[in-house]
This record gives sequence, C-alpha cells and structure tokens, in this order.
Amino acid sequence: MRIRATVAALTGALALSALVVPSAATAADAHHSALSDVVRAAHAASGTKTGARSVGAAETGPLDLTFSKLSVNGGKPIVVGTTNTVTVPTTFTVTHAADVDIFADDFELDVELYRGSFDDPTNILFGDVAPTCKTVSSTVATCKGQIGVWPQIDFIGNADATTWKAVGFAADFNGQDPSDPDFDPTQIDYAIQDGLGTTKLQRYSKLTVNAAPEPVKKGKTITVTGKLTRANWDDFAYHGYTVQPVKLQFRKKTSTAYTTVKTIKSSSTGALKTTVTASVDGYWRYSFAGTSTTPAVTTTGDYVDVQ
Repeated sequence: MRIRATVAALTGALALSALVVPSAATAADAHHSALSDVVRAAHAASGTKTGARSVGAAETGPLDLTFSKLSVNGGKPIVVGTTNTVTVPTTFTVTHAADVDIFADDFELDVELYRGSFDDPTNILFGDVAPTCKTVSSTVATCKGQIGVWPQIDFIGNADATTWKAVGFAADFNGQDPSDPDFDPTQIDYAIQDGLGTTKLQRYSKLTVNAAPEPVKKGKTITVTGKLTRANWDDFAYHGYTVQPVKLQFRKKTSTAYTTVKTIKSSSTGALKTTVTASVDGYWRYSFAGTSTTPAVTTTGDYVDVQ
C-alpha cells in the first residue's frame, strides 16, 4: 500500500500510525487515504453491527448523506501493467440533508474499491487526491474523483485481477483532527454506503507479429510468428499467456478491412506460429479477444510484398 493510516481502537480512543511505503504519495494523501479507516473506527465505536448487508444498503450512521450514480473509469475495466501508475476517474452524486456542509474544512468524502468482504477486505484501492464536488442544489452535489493504482505497491498478486466492489465514506470531523492523539471517533458524524457498484481490474496484455520472408514470391510460404504476453502481478514481469485462441487476420493492400484467416492457440510460452500461402500484397496481424482477467489486444499489420 501507499502511505495509509492503520487504525486500532485502544481503550475507547483511536490510534493512528502512518505506514511509510516508497511512493510519490504526499502527507495530504496520507490524511485523505485514512478516511475509510477513521469512518470504520467510528462505526465500530458506535457499537453498530455491520454484518451482511444487501447490495445498495446504506450504513448511514449519524450523518444524513447517501451516494448514487457511481461510475468508475466510465464503466470500463481498469487495465494495469507492471510498473506504471494508472489513475482512472470516478463520478458520483451525493445527496445530503440541508444542514450538512460537505464543503466544510473538517468534512471529507470519497469512494474506494475493495475486494473480499466489507468487514475484512483482502485489498483496497483509493484516490491520491480528494474528489471535487459541485453544488446542484442545497441537498445535492455531483463529484469527480479518482482511483489510483500503483501496481508494485498496491497489488497483492494476480488474484487482484478480479471484480472489485465500491463503497462510499463520508465524515464530518466536527472540528477534530484525526491525527491528534486525543481524537475521539465517537464524536464524529459519518456515513458508510456499500454496494455502490463493481469494476474489474485486468492484467495488461501485449501481442507481437512478424510475417516473413519479405518480399516473397507468389505461391511460396509465409511464416507468421508472434507472442502473447500479459502482466504478472506476482513478480511484476511479463510472461507468455498460454494456450489462448488468437486470430490470424489479413488485409489486402487495396482494402481497409481485415478478415480472419485462421485461429491458432498460443504455446506453453505464449508463442504463436503458423504458415500461409502468399497470394497478394497485404498486411498480416494477430488479434486476441481477451478474457475476464486480460484485455483484448491486436497488433498493427505487418506488410508483405508478394512478387
């Protein structure tokens, strides 16, 4: 994880200890990323049992606020490689009581992703900056936020390539500073809303192609090779995606559309190899349709001059 606050209830008080992990996160991010921990601690201190909740149910706590219309990355999966940070947008609507000031300096809200159970999540993802909200009416605001994914810090392993759930948190600290040793979680107003939606995380895929020889005589054999690989979040390298169906496609030099010539499967190392008979000038490419954990990918066309 990036810098994140670890929360524990000790003799009725909240203990915060910052875990410093190499990243570009700032102190402001550390405070922001502690929001869900603080709200969870306040919820636990209230004595309310969380338990299993139906999708869409709100644990509103003492704060009259709900989340709705959540969109993560425009509804598309979040595709992540092995090194680069991926930041995707979130949008959502907040509806609150007229006396709830979501723009106050001591008020925070955001949406996070988690997998596993709500009470004991296996992993979580959050934004590097707080969302910005715009007033629609005295009780409604629309907000824009983000989810930042730092693969070598946030991921536990390839098991993270799955469906993640979204949960909303809001807290009115009532003038308290959560970093203060005397911070009392029972004195804040909060809202928790689970079941806001889901999104998928996928392992970035790569695909190559090479058609040879170039040029080639008509009627002779063209050998088309390539390799299908994908990000491995266990060791943060790219490895062959094995035994996967990949289409070999061809486009004549005078055409704009590709047609599928045949479908082959990647080898135990992800390698691709097949042969065709040279007939006309054109472009050869491989195309992979993707899986639930790995996005689709198509190479650019490799031109072969047939003489």
